[in-house]
Amino acid sequence: MSLQLKTLNIICSRPELDRIPAGKILINTINVHSYNTAQEDEAFAEALVKGDYLLPDGAHLAKACHWLKANSQPEERIAGWDFFIFEMQRLEARCKRDNVRCKVMFLGSTEKVLVLIRERAAVDYPHLDIITYSPPFKPEFSDEENQAMIGAVNRADPDLLWIGMTAPKQEKWAYLHWDELNIHCHCGTVGAVFEFYAGTQKRAPLSWQRNSLEWLHRLIMEPRRMWRRYIIGAAKFLYYMLKEKNEKR
Repeated sequence: MSLQLKTLNIICSRPELDRIPAGKILINTINVHSYNTAQEDEAFAEALVKGDYLLPDGAHLAKACHWLKANSQPEERIAGWDFFIFEMQRLEARCKRDNVRCKVMFLGSTEKVLVLIRERAAVDYPHLDIITYSPPFKPEFSDEENQAMIGAVNRADPDLLWIGMTAPKQEKWAYLHWDELNIHCHCGTVGAVFEFYAGTQKRAPLSWQRNSLEWLHRLIMEPRRMWRRYIIGAAKFLYYMLKEKNEKR
């Protein structure tokens, strides 16, 4: 399945987050790197196209939508972090209002990161019970490992599910096993948000975020790991945009 930016249905503004209906909903993010990756990974492209909602996690991607005169023209960047905070605060407010407790599950990352998440969330969201599961750190999971993860989610029966296994693995896993997940809640694939929330990885200063320079901060902090994504990736994205611009719908 091919992925074209100009035909994707992407959420265009933050107020639209509040209009996502309740129930079993799969919400992914898309940025320049994931767009590039999807051009060479058909399963990833299918997972993005067939998920329920896409968030524009990148100012350059949002600008490209306008340049292409795409079906969706985001007014702003909506990062995975912003979506995470929105959903957590909304659920906490609902539980506090109704004097009930709700369950949030974090699937992914290391036990060290998950411990830090549980500790911070206990303070930030006192009405939410945090359930975590750390899958094996490997490129592909065995059938037994997949079933163990699915079983853990179904037993938890969460009111909100976060999957953080880095793109494209997290999106492909959620899409592939979506029908086996007996959940009734929103599910967000949010990658590095686990590390951001745990404090093991730092986000760019707010001024850098506001000026669309978060990518530069990550490049400076991790040049050996990120230079291909942001230097070569920028050239690839420009190529794909020119290709889309010249193709008829």
